Amino acid sequence: MIIVDGRKSEKKISDFANLEEILASVRDDDSMQGRVITDVIVNNENFSEIYPHQAEDMESASLESVEVRSEPAADMAVKVAAEMPKVAKMMAGGATNVARLLRESKQSEALELFQDLLDVTRDFMGMLSHLRDRFLGGADEDFARRTEKFSDLLSEMSEVMENEDWILLSDLLEFEFVPACEEWRTVGEKIRAQLEAAKG
Repeated sequence: MIIVDGRKSEKKISDFANLEEILASVRDDDSMQGRVITDVIVNNENFSEIYPHQAEDMESASLESVEVRSEPAADMAVKVAAEMPKVAKMMAGGATNVARLLRESKQSEALELFQDLLDVTRDFMGMLSHLRDRFLGGADEDFARRTEKFSDLLSEMSEVMENEDWILLSDLLEFEFVPACEEWRTVGEKIRAQLEAAKG
């Protein structure tokens, strides 16, 4: 039995070779236009892939029930945007820790944390850009200017790290990156409000 958003589907599990085919068919259905799959429940247990294409390895003969839950993409976007200010705050906290570790001459610990910080920052910027592009008609001038300025700061920090100038790197983190995170926290809140308004 296949259930989509609480309704029993006319599609049968036996019509498909595996779970991946079932999910692809559900995703391609007209009723899923503008919606995002949030949960997949297989044989009454939550399912999420541990490795890529795991769903392909789950043959339909082993499936008794597949339930798919979704929500409008615009609702999901608001929820994601609501998390952005928290991420910006976390980035500021991470930067403060890296700066402290550098000043305490704990370079290896600091650089490991710094790499994590850069990864989170890249994901953060990518998500904000995606939300703006997909739901708010792309970047406005202010957003583009802030992004360019922040990108320049990240490039400068990477250069300083390569030169192993730990004092300058800790200064940049503390006096430029942390205040920039506060600005991005505000931008995140603004985007959430715009998405809420656009949703109607």
